[in-house]
Amino acid sequence: MAAQFEALGDFLDDYLELPVLTEGGQTRVYRIPSPTAEAGLRVEAITKAAAQLYLGGAAPDEEMLNDDEERDLFRLVLGPVHDEIAADLSWSRFRHVAMTTMVWVLNDRDTAAKFWASGGDPSLLAPNRAARRQQRSAPSASAAANGTRSRGSTSGTKAGSRQRRKRGPKAGG
Repeated sequence: MAAQFEALGDFLDDYLELPVLTEGGQTRVYRIPSPTAEAGLRVEAITKAAAQLYLGGAAPDEEMLNDDEERDLFRLVLGPVHDEIAADLSWSRFRHVAMTTMVWVLNDRDTAAKFWASGGDPSLLAPNRAARRQQRSAPSASAAANGTRSRGSTSGTKAGSRQRRKRGPKAGG
């Protein structure tokens, strides 16, 4: 029997809604539609090229896009609401809205939400070194609950001892 598919619109995100404090001091929710397929492909090509430059040894603080290219990229991801958002917000808020939208276009809503909540700070996206170490070294619940030591071997040998093999003349040789 052939697989049954749900209608694509039933489970995909066709828009992203971001609440932002505007220059006027009011919180406004911007509804950003998914870009066209052509715009999405261009965004992917631009970010892939930037990643290749970085992986090829470009310094992290080196500018991957000039100002005009960055504005064009933001116009691509924000689409028809670009001018409205640009008019309402300061540069840092506008850029964060655009970058969050780009993360959504390239990944998904959950990844964009994490980026949004981090304020764009990459160090807040991944657990820090101490947290990763704690996760690795934390004993499991079952290990902590079992305080009984296991029985030792009853084979009559000492733990950790090795059998020694005599080195003598090889048989037949």
